[in-house]
Amino acid sequence: MSVPQRGTNPEELEHAPGRERENLEGWIPQLASEDEIRVALEKAFDYRGDVSITLKSGEKVEGYIFDRRTGKTLADSAVRLYPKVGDQKLTIPYADIASLAFTGKDTAAGKSWEAWMKKYNEKKAAGEKNIGLQPEALE
Repeated sequence: MSVPQRGTNPEELEHAPGRERENLEGWIPQLASEDEIRVALEKAFDYRGDVSITLKSGEKVEGYIFDRRTGKTLADSAVRLYPKVGDQKLTIPYADIASLAFTGKDTAAGKSWEAWMKKYNEKKAAGEKNIGLQPEALE
């Protein structure tokens, strides 16, 4: 019988540390190199708010990125988004993007388990009753 390698034990996996979220709200990344474009669009995919994309044609699109396809070149790579205006999903090749801005509110900011527990403990210490797991309004 072999010993499982570290990280394959389900008990260890349950206690994996959380990932720190960057505060990207309002960020306008420089898109000078191919690597910078790829990194910025990967962060935009993980972002839980709207982004504004300016195309090389001058057209601006604002919306929520829900998918991305990475290829070998920028022309083979694309983001897919739900535009803020309209109801048709858009596919935009990385090669067509001139600039990117994280313009929408990050709806996941401050919503970690640790943040919720801190608020819960503060309410409990203040003597509040009937404190439960209630979702916060998205505004």
